[in-house]
Amino acid sequence: MARLICTLAIIGIALMCVLAEEEKYDDKYDDIDIVGILANNKLREQYYNCFVAIGPCVTADQKFYNELVSEAFQTQCKKCTEKQKYMLDTLSDWYTKNQPEKWNRFVAKSVEDMKKKAEQ
Repeated sequence: MARLICTLAIIGIALMCVLAEEEKYDDKYDDIDIVGILANNKLREQYYNCFVAIGPCVTADQKFYNELVSEAFQTQCKKCTEKQKYMLDTLSDWYTKNQPEKWNRFVAKSVEDMKKKAEQ
């Protein structure tokens, strides 16, 4: 009987550890080349316009990241995979150094999106 209780306790602890693992965003688009996108004026503008809602999101990865970019930014990428953290850091570094006015607009849009989400 004691052995059964011990076994059940171990199984219970193992299940709690598995369930306690932090939820992460899907990694299906983690293979995009953020450096290549930032280096390409047309692509960079296309992604930027999508993320600040002044243009359409034309690719599946743009639509995917547009859904989570505000939350990821606001939560300091709490649910991000390591690659997504790298991409957000790279994006932030590039825009703050090269186009800070666009970065400020992106930040403002992210804050606005999070406020709308909180009101729902």
